[in-house]
Amino acid sequence: MPSPPGSTSVSRPRLRHRVPAILNAVAPAAALVALSAIFATQTPRFLETGNLTTVITRLGVVAILAMGETFVIIAGGIDLSVGSVVALSGVLAALMMVQYGMGMLPAALVGVAAGALCGLLNGVLVTWGRLPSFIVTLGTMRICRGLAKMPTDATDISGLPPAFLQLDSGRLLGGLIPTPVVIMLVLAVLAHFLLRQTRAGRYCYAMGSNMEAARLSGVNTRAYTTLVFVACGLLAGVAGVLLTARLGVGQPTAGEGYELDAIAAAVIGGASLMGGVGTMPGTLIGALMMAVLRNGCNLLKFSPQWQDVTIGLVIVLAVLWDKLRQPGRAAGLN
Repeated sequence: MPSPPGSTSVSRPRLRHRVPAILNAVAPAAALVALSAIFATQTPRFLETGNLTTVITRLGVVAILAMGETFVIIAGGIDLSVGSVVALSGVLAALMMVQYGMGMLPAALVGVAAGALCGLLNGVLVTWGRLPSFIVTLGTMRICRGLAKMPTDATDISGLPPAFLQLDSGRLLGGLIPTPVVIMLVLAVLAHFLLRQTRAGRYCYAMGSNMEAARLSGVNTRAYTTLVFVACGLLAGVAGVLLTARLGVGQPTAGEGYELDAIAAAVIGGASLMGGVGTMPGTLIGALMMAVLRNGCNLLKFSPQWQDVTIGLVIVLAVLWDKLRQPGRAAGLN
């Protein structure tokens, strides 16, 4: 005899379908709490106000990079060039101020624009060149790093104006919150709105879930894929300007390895390397987890080699979790 509507037999399948989504939302936060608890029990310095402020302040650059990476990953691609774009954007901003006497804001805009142009190059090569994003961004990663070293023959650019350095050391909202954190939160709110409340955001999910189906549905996949890479490059440009303010110099070697931290933060936060899945709040949690992990390793005096091993293991586990939670989908980074 069939069960009446609203019975337990009907609601259980719905609950089974909702469980993976609930786990995906809760798992990153639970992992962050567990990791923080481990470090708190191992070193009392972890919970000191000064240390927590340092963690939050250092969070900004990786979180902003991870937001851009999230756009690309949700759309079904990958961007390995963001670390090098950080260096190029920072060097150009520093060059504009020190050698050409440009004001802080115009110089920062030059750096951000350079990041957006790098993203545009990636997008055009992926869409119009029909090349895999992994290969394209692997190549532009080296190109951008080389361009960052050319203006000063791989030496740092010093003599940045004090007002520019305030981008990292300054405080807003009555001196309560570091400037990089405020910038990060504003960008996170904007990115979340674009992803969840706009047509472009819906198309982003659609392309990552099934690019061909999205194209046949009338989505201009070339234009929107290019737009996704431009957004990623633009955010990398912002991150490069902020990192330069923190370092106090335009450094051609800045941002090395940041692309892996950004990808790991996005995946830890729930984005799927198979495309079509991810959120900006989850990415922020993932970026915070990466910041906590690095800070905890430093407090426990892990050697740089063991820090690399630990972070590498976290990345592998995050990708493994991504694979296990979506067993029915085949991975393929465009």
